[in-house]
Amino acid sequence: MTSTDTLDYTLTRLGVVMSPEPGSDIEAEGVLNPASGRTPDGTLYLLPRLVAKGNVSRVGLARVVLDSGVPVGVEREGVVLAPDEGWERGANNAGVEDPRTTWVPALGQHLMTYVAYGPLGPRLAMAVSSDLRTWRRLGPAHFGYQPDLDTDLNLFPNKDAVFFPEPVPAPDGTRSYAMIHRPMWDLGWFRPGETVHLPAGVTDERPGIWISYVPADEVERDVTALVHLRQHRLVALAEHPFEELKIGAGPAPFRVDEGWLLIHHGVTGYVPPGFDPTLQKVEYAAGAMLLDPADPSRVLTRTTEPILAPETDDERSGTVPNVVFPTAVEEVDGQRYVFYGMADSKIGVARLDRR
Repeated sequence: MTSTDTLDYTLTRLGVVMSPEPGSDIEAEGVLNPASGRTPDGTLYLLPRLVAKGNVSRVGLARVVLDSGVPVGVEREGVVLAPDEGWERGANNAGVEDPRTTWVPALGQHLMTYVAYGPLGPRLAMAVSSDLRTWRRLGPAHFGYQPDLDTDLNLFPNKDAVFFPEPVPAPDGTRSYAMIHRPMWDLGWFRPGETVHLPAGVTDERPGIWISYVPADEVERDVTALVHLRQHRLVALAEHPFEELKIGAGPAPFRVDEGWLLIHHGVTGYVPPGFDPTLQKVEYAAGAMLLDPADPSRVLTRTTEPILAPETDDERSGTVPNVVFPTAVEEVDGQRYVFYGMADSKIGVARLDRR
């Protein structure tokens, strides 16, 4: 059950930290939606999505430039993940998109989730790294069959996946690594004539936030177990006006005194049949929700209004206008900063504060 209390967090925009490099073929259609992390020496990096002509995406590495502890720019250090596998390349699109990373101290690894845009559309995949530079693919996510859902989650496109940074209790009480994700039930946009297929017990077809688990002892014996997810639960659906069309996770959840804070995005507007992005008229804004530390599938409270919405020219004009899309959060000298995509074209940064 969701509380009606409002979370007292604010985001204050600080400016653009990364724009497409003039003349760069691999950034011709934008830099956006970064992951983040620190190398073993403590240096802060972004892992931006770099979009080349034809909407082909790669994951880059860019050192964050700080001025008095505030992120103000980046220095590029190349590409760390490209669509090199067959399941990352479709006939009409290809790419490794929208990476999210979580540093897991118990594993000594960064866990990356990303969208592999392959022959059947967007599917989740995972990779791990100890240094942000060399990534070992674990492969596509596999959702174990769960009879009470009366469906197979592997049938559906999925996006917006992030891991918690430490084990949490699964529904059966098992100490587990947990992944937030967002299945999409309408198969008609890539399979003409197909319809919406909802899991048992779900009556709202709008994409929402789900959680799945892997027992921690399995992962700690063999990190490839991370791709074998089970105990799937619905966490949250759209509730408020700025979430009218759908919601999805932003950066990895992080601990605050009351529980796990999850920054998310909400979408309003119009998406035409067939999902032609050139025809859609949408707005993406950022909100936040607090998840129960004893049961992270339970929302304790959430924001009723966005904490960041498109306002600046960089957020209102771009490849997809009117988008702020948070994907990474990092702490510098005790202050948290959120990195976000701006109109699918640039990367901005905002300061996260609690009132």
